[in-house]
Amino acid sequence: MIKKYVLGEPFETEAVTIPVESEQRMMDFGKTEIGDGFSFTYTMDDTDVIYGLGEANRGINKRGYIYTSNCADDPNHTEEKVSLYGAHNFIIISGKQHIGMFFDYPSKITFDVGYTRQDTLKVSCERADLYVYVITGESAYDVTKQFRKLIGSSYIPPKFAFGFGQSRWGYMNAEDIDKVVAGYRDNQIPIDMVYMDIDYMERYKDFTINEERFPNFPEYVKKMKALNIHLIPIIDAGVKIEDGYDIYEEGVEKGYFCKREDGSDFVAAVWPGWTHFPDFLNPEAREWFGSKYARLMELGIDGFWNDMNEPAIFYSKEGVEALNKAIKDYANGEEQQEETDDILNQANAIPVKVKSIMEHLQNSSEDYKRFYHKVNGKMVRHDLVHNLYGYNMTRAAGETFEKISPNKRILMFSRASYIGMHRYGGIWTGDNQSWWSHILLNLKMMPSLNMCGFLYTGADLGGFGSHATRDLVLRWLALGVFTPLMRNHAALGTREQECYQFEHIEDFRHVVGVRYRLIPYLYSEFMKAATQDDMYFKPLGFVYPNDRRAVETEDQLMLGNEVMIAPVYTQNATGRFVYLPEEMKFVKFLPDGSIYEEIMAAGNHYIDVALNEVPLFIRKDKCIPVVDVAQSVEEIDYATMKMLGYDGAIYDIYDK
Repeated sequence: MIKKYVLGEPFETEAVTIPVESEQRMMDFGKTEIGDGFSFTYTMDDTDVIYGLGEANRGINKRGYIYTSNCADDPNHTEEKVSLYGAHNFIIISGKQHIGMFFDYPSKITFDVGYTRQDTLKVSCERADLYVYVITGESAYDVTKQFRKLIGSSYIPPKFAFGFGQSRWGYMNAEDIDKVVAGYRDNQIPIDMVYMDIDYMERYKDFTINEERFPNFPEYVKKMKALNIHLIPIIDAGVKIEDGYDIYEEGVEKGYFCKREDGSDFVAAVWPGWTHFPDFLNPEAREWFGSKYARLMELGIDGFWNDMNEPAIFYSKEGVEALNKAIKDYANGEEQQEETDDILNQANAIPVKVKSIMEHLQNSSEDYKRFYHKVNGKMVRHDLVHNLYGYNMTRAAGETFEKISPNKRILMFSRASYIGMHRYGGIWTGDNQSWWSHILLNLKMMPSLNMCGFLYTGADLGGFGSHATRDLVLRWLALGVFTPLMRNHAALGTREQECYQFEHIEDFRHVVGVRYRLIPYLYSEFMKAATQDDMYFKPLGFVYPNDRRAVETEDQLMLGNEVMIAPVYTQNATGRFVYLPEEMKFVKFLPDGSIYEEIMAAGNHYIDVALNEVPLFIRKDKCIPVVDVAQSVEEIDYATMKMLGYDGAIYDIYDK
């Protein structure tokens, strides 16, 4: 059952696609307070589990911490961070009763889930203008499926997008990409995609190609496709201010950029230098920007990734003016002496006031209050709708794809997002680090994102920032085998972590190859989840809700209806402990191409998993299809398909 409560004058986010009649009274559970802002308070039972919040920090059960939906460009996902790249305001209270709540509010909203008081859930925001959807069901899983129907069907990518992709910030030209493709193809490591970060553009201008670095780009795209390689370019949110750049000039002429309060175009610096931000909340501007993706599609491109769309801001004109004033004041002796005496005794010291302003230049909350969107003829300040920006940038692309390529799927995923964007693209979990803890964080995010409609998801395997190690990359790839988006991505200046860069390349060949052996199963389960408003990844508690141990297990996931995964995520570990809620078959894909099988009883087990092995568990009386390894999705030979069955044998389906 779904109920809708209207508080104040909500902004229409279009996250929900099915009309729900509004309730005329307040919510009949918990405590709702409306004054200068909004708050909802609920006293949790000791056994209540709180699911949801999509791309959020910490565990699958969100109890014990505080989370703020406020799309943030922050690559250091340490435990104390309360905001990441996405804003997904859906939670489930699961215990004696099962209640889902979607707070459809596009600005900053905080979920205190037993942080201030261990027994208290408090949701609060500054303005009492929002929709609250309350869903009751028989289980947390039932609530999730009702919510998924409420918000519309999930995006489905092209089939090649289920292959492996290699990315790095720093592939500067065609020669660099040729080297990557050769590194994979010559070593027979399967691959379908190479991603192009900002260096492919002409001076970081959206929808341009640097012709010196990529001469005759259409022919280059054809050359790559002949090798079954899809080039996937990045698109950033900021449009470079440059006379003669047609997208800049068109946007200014038609008024399609975000404005200051005085009506002038807002100016901030990102990768291209001074930029304007397209007003993606304006349908006309959205259609205009979306149409530009066709320029690259006409060159043969069939996939994109949207970035910097929180939007990320390095600094604004106003921020620089404030910094210059602080420096000038200091030079004129206006800095308070007592504030600077200690600092000035240190080498390379920066005065307190100047340092404070410098630290707050990037992604400043004050900058988010300085620009406006045009919505239905009215000007809306950005911070009041901040979490919708990345969503509507990807929507701009998705709506264009539906118009110009209705019979062909285009790959699209984004960094920033809000519930509703799941209809237009997937997401990757942003700029993570080459930390072992981020393998586990990757694992825990997956079912929470599925609850919010995001099925095509994955992390930067091996970690984006910091220096990766061989064992970390292998262990992370063994998790990435199962995530719909499987991409190795790293930052400029970090250790090169392509699979062929390490010793014993055959181990990487095998682990990535397992992905291709499982694509028939993974693709099938993804399509079921997408077309049936279901989940691809589920917490164990969704399948075994009466097993408290299963409910509390957060480092194992159910995949589809047949499989449980339990990756190794600990440095130097040669295996791990697992909990089986029921009898299952333990399967390992071994580096010689064979498959190890062992039936294990319900309960606790220690499993040995070498760095070059990929483990999974098959539920009792279930089976999954496997095929021979292929070098690309296009080359998978389905005639080699066999069923890895619970009856203790691998048998050829064509013999049945």
